[in-house]
Amino acid sequence: MPRFKTVKPAALSVRPFELFDEGWPLLTCGTVKSFNTMTVGWGTLGTLWSKPVVFVFIRPTRHTWKFAEKSDVFTLSFLPPKYEQLLLYCGTKSGRSVDKVKETGITPVKGTKGCVYFAEAKTVIECRQVYWWDIDPRHFLDKSVHRNYPKKDYHRVYVGEVLRVLAR
Repeated sequence: MPRFKTVKPAALSVRPFELFDEGWPLLTCGTVKSFNTMTVGWGTLGTLWSKPVVFVFIRPTRHTWKFAEKSDVFTLSFLPPKYEQLLLYCGTKSGRSVDKVKETGITPVKGTKGCVYFAEAKTVIECRQVYWWDIDPRHFLDKSVHRNYPKKDYHRVYVGEVLRVLAR
């Protein structure tokens, strides 16, 4: 397997509107000793407070949420298209009831500050949490957004400062 090289966040060449929607990264929170991962389809990259940042969205009903609450770091592992079935599995199964690493054969790697990413990734973004807020449905200006929350389980948004980007 080819090795990663560290690249500057500004050097990333991505299609921003496809990055999460079609890229489906694995969002991983916790440490090598105790972590959970889930596939995400919502997120964004940008600049905030003069820092390169990532915004990720986790519902409080997801098992990963408790790991995000306990950890100050998280990663996004973007896997090649051949891992689509693995990503579907990690997005539909809960870490409460299955060991996703064991079931999929994916390889965890210890990253910066103890975070976890996966060796199979083509790109990894390691982040340190700098802010969070809870989505408040009273602020939806477009009422059609409510259809994304039939269970009223509104996301918590985590803003992560990009610590390191790894690419193949």
